[in-house]
Amino acid sequence: MPAKIRRTAGPPSVEDVVADLQRMASKKVRDGMARYAIPSDRALGVSVSALQKYAKKLGRNHELANALWGTGWYEAGMLACYVDDPLQVTPAQMDRWCRDFDNWAIVDTACFALFDRTPHAWSRVDKWARSTKEFVKRAAFALLWGFTVHDKNAEDQRFLHGLTLIESEATDNRHFVKKAVNMALRAVGKRSRALNDAAVAVARRLAESADRHAQWIGKHALRELSSPKVTARLKGQNHRASDTPKFKF
Repeated sequence: MPAKIRRTAGPPSVEDVVADLQRMASKKVRDGMARYAIPSDRALGVSVSALQKYAKKLGRNHELANALWGTGWYEAGMLACYVDDPLQVTPAQMDRWCRDFDNWAIVDTACFALFDRTPHAWSRVDKWARSTKEFVKRAAFALLWGFTVHDKNAEDQRFLHGLTLIESEATDNRHFVKKAVNMALRAVGKRSRALNDAAVAVARRLAESADRHAQWIGKHALRELSSPKVTARLKGQNHRASDTPKFKF
């Protein structure tokens, strides 16, 4: 059942929006979150598609987004990522939200729907890639992955630097970091022919590494980046991959 935005003298309050989310909630959705490794102790049970539709009704609202994030509800945080204004997001806000990350889905949503559209996003990649916290570190590589699609004007040099981070962090054995590193490597390698060559070289070194986690990343990336499908698509293409990021847990 779609939520109805309360019509008041001003924009909807955070209390009104949370009440709408509660009405949209489904026990079936909430119970199913465990299958995707999403904690449900602070979740209501609202599907992503329902959140996206509701976000369109709300429109961009930076103040509301920060208030929603502060509630601690999973769906409120997801909604905040869809309604915040990227141009009003500060580096301090990005770091603050990042410290609250506790699952892969909120990381990827924040990075793909909001953070990679902010003016400060590239500076966070280096900072977060060296974090000891699993979901902060995942965010660095989710951002890099998102840039391959959303930053149309980024020079290849930025992504070449990203490849050095990928190679240096490929031995991290934590599941949600390893998957993000792998997806970032594959995404960079599909952006342009030149980046494909560089990413394939990295993937080969990782595949031959003595570390089994680096081997896994390298072999999986190499299989896709050397595939006839990717090779054919990049042939004659100057740059820009067209793949839309798909969440991977």
